[in-house]
Amino acid sequence: MKRYGRDTFEEVLLMKKKQIISRNPNVMSGALVFAGTRVPVEILIQHLTAGDSLNKFLDDFPTVSREQAVAYLKMTLEVADARAA
Repeated sequence: MKRYGRDTFEEVLLMKKKQIISRNPNVMSGALVFAGTRVPVEILIQHLTAGDSLNKFLDDFPTVSREQAVAYLKMTLEVADARAA
């Protein structure tokens, strides 16, 4: 996994977040959603923890791109890794 200095990591994370996820009080009551959609990221986590595949999630929510879903999962892992360090 690529490691970043703290400042650089935060900058990369901010850039990625804008392309992957968004939060707006007028969209889905302010829930964190995939950028450009009304699909809460929580739905992806629910699908995966229920044992559904990523393909099943993408079939159910075609407005979310594979790239967004994978990037969100990677971003979440990077955040968890950075917090654990």
